[in-house]
Amino acid sequence: MAEIVNLNRFKKAKARDSDEKQAAENRVRFGRSKTGKANDRREQERRQLLLDGKELTPPDKKD
Repeated sequence: MAEIVNLNRFKKAKARDSDEKQAAENRVRFGRSKTGKANDRREQERRQLLLDGKELTPPDKKD
């Protein structure tokens, strides 16, 4: 004999699984700690300062 399944429960469980999978993907993609973001920002600022220091013309003399 076949097992009786409540379709509403089945649909909700499937939606929950889908949402959990999406949340896991988002955590991997966007989940960064505050210190990690701060480190990256400092590194980017440092690189920009090094690059600015190697310019041939000073920033106030650009045309």
